[in-house]
Formats: sequence, structure tokens, C-alpha cells
Amino acid sequence: MASTWRRLRRSGAGESVVGYGSLLGLAALCYATIDWEFLSHLDFSIIYQYRLPLLKGLGMTLALTAITVVIGYVSGILLAILYQIPFRPLRWVITVHVEIWRNTPLLVQLFWVHFALPALTGVSTSVIVSGIIAMSLQASAYLTEIARAGIDAVPKGQWEAAHSLALPGPTLWLTIVLPQAMKIMIPPLANTAISFFKASTLLSLISVGELMTISNTIANYTFKQVEVLTAVGIVFFVLGYAFSGLTYRLENVLQRSER
Repeated sequence: MASTWRRLRRSGAGESVVGYGSLLGLAALCYATIDWEFLSHLDFSIIYQYRLPLLKGLGMTLALTAITVVIGYVSGILLAILYQIPFRPLRWVITVHVEIWRNTPLLVQLFWVHFALPALTGVSTSVIVSGIIAMSLQASAYLTEIARAGIDAVPKGQWEAAHSLALPGPTLWLTIVLPQAMKIMIPPLANTAISFFKASTLLSLISVGELMTISNTIANYTFKQVEVLTAVGIVFFVLGYAFSGLTYRLENVLQRSER
């Protein structure tokens, strides 16, 4: 028996048997533990009935994500460029900004911006503005580090050649440094955008009106929490998977362009 098992392992059949056996065991466990009677009473037609507010919430989620990423991207590049200036106080300020917003939870930042910041400044903001501010500040912290990594990856010979030609600063950055850094920055930028797309669900805690807020309202009104939240989870999965696929394709395109 042992020799037979060793032959199966050498041929790779043993791993297949274990894999199929594990899948069968998992299927049997699911069949035994799932309440099939409860599943038979689920009514997913509620999703079609409330499709318009759900689509509106999805549009708000995508818009908030796009605004956040654009603001974070632009401010991240500017902060990364300013960090190249050999002035220590400026570098300290940028470092403090990055560390604070990158190392504290988005939920804490969201509540602080919406509730504490108006108390300190006397300027109140709407829930949408508070959500954009909090997410954009955290995005700028992450994207500053991404931009710094892209800028640092530009070969020193490029910098030296530009300085030897006495190129002005705008020409140096716009025609030499940033185009090369962008190729390095785009893949992690895409991953960051996906992360903030998923993190936008936290905005439901202050009732911004994005997909999670709308779905919670519908679920509480119709008492169809399982159906609504399952559909929303599928939407996030499908869009996240599609964005990830586009990111992989983009990485392949950039790799081929460098050959």
C-alpha cells in the first residue's frame, strides 16, 4: 500500500486525489450546514425592483473613487517633487503628512474630518465633501510614496544629462523625469485605485449616498438583507476583478513597451 502511494505521489496522481477529496469534503460540509429551506425563500427580484437607486449609488461610488484618486494622484506627484528640494523643514512636513495619513485608519480619519475638523476651524462640510477630503488625504499619502519611488527609479544619468544641458526645471520634469517615472507609477496607482474603490464602503457610516448607504437603506426597508448585500458584494467583486484584470493588462503593455 505504501509503495502504491509513493508511486501515485511520484506521478502526481496523489496530489490530485487529495485535492479532489478535499473538494468533496468541503462540498459535503456545505451541504450539511447550509439551511436550504432558508435559501429557497430568498427573493432576488428585489434587486431589479430597486435597480435605479442601486445604480445611482454605484455611480456615486465610482465618482467618489475617481475624484479621490485624481486629487491624490496630482497632490502626490506635487509632494514627491517638492520632496526633492534639499530643504529639511519642507521634507519634514511632507514626511509627517505621509506618515499620519498612511498609518491611521481611514475610518478614524473620516470621523475626524467630518466631526472634529469643523469644531476646530468653524467651517462645516457636507458628508460628501468630508468623504472626499478624508479619502483624498489618505490617497495623497500613499501616492506620494508611489511617486517618490517612481522618481527615484529614474537613472541618475538622466538627471546628470539634463543638468549638463542646463534644462529648465519644468522641461526636466515634464519631458524627462515624469514620463519615465509614470511607467513605474501606473501599476501601483491602479492597485491603489482598487483599494479606495473597496474602501468607499466606509463612507456609508456618515451616509454619503454611495452604493453601500443605498443598499443598507433598501435592506432595512425591505427586510431583505441577504439578497441586497449579496448582490452588492457580487457587484464589488465583479468590478474589482475587472479592474484587476485591466491592471495586469496594463502592466503587460508597459513591460512590452520597454523591450
